[in-house]
Amino acid sequence: MTGPAEGNLRLDLHLHTKASYDCLSDPQAILHRARELGIDRIGVTDHDRLDLALELHDRYPERVIPGEEVRTAEGVDVIGLYLREEIPRGTSAEETCRRIREQGGIVYLPHAYAPGKGGSGRLAEQLAPLVDVVEVMNSRLRPMARNRQGADLARRHGRLRGAGSDAHTVGEVGRSYVELPEHPNEPEALLEALREGRVEGRISPRWVHLASTWAKIRKYF
Repeated sequence: MTGPAEGNLRLDLHLHTKASYDCLSDPQAILHRARELGIDRIGVTDHDRLDLALELHDRYPERVIPGEEVRTAEGVDVIGLYLREEIPRGTSAEETCRRIREQGGIVYLPHAYAPGKGGSGRLAEQLAPLVDVVEVMNSRLRPMARNRQGADLARRHGRLRGAGSDAHTVGEVGRSYVELPEHPNEPEALLEALREGRVEGRISPRWVHLASTWAKIRKYF
């Protein structure tokens, strides 16, 4: 992978660490892999957990965006970026969006058309006006048509476009990213830079889902 254009950064806005129930990835290995690939900043968005993301942001303030992927009461996921306080699992989707904004964070809608965690798009139209960013490329989302549906949602509602690997293994890091102008690691600066962002990405192999299943089993026992 060649590096970003001069004056640009590459951000993987959606990935997981060992703090997620379905992931075993060591944070230091993730950061090392990101640096190898030329990914300048990562959104650490563990499932219903914020503690490790905040710890990593404190240690690496220019490289980590602290976030949380909240499983809402409706069963769909909403991500908050630049959070300071954890939002409980089972909070309604609209209330989750409100709490993210109260913290000065960015409301990011991931994989809106995924079965299960995205509700196959059943809340996409309802939530799009409430979010800042719609994920238009998620490397774990199959088929690619579901990513294109996200891109269409962002276009129709005038939302900014985001991308993330949704990595649950170190090898997945950086498979999707946004390249955008350099900016401070702050919410308003990211939103402004995303206006000029360019999304890149590719789909991860199917076996990565087996790794998530193994992580669940290992943690259960």
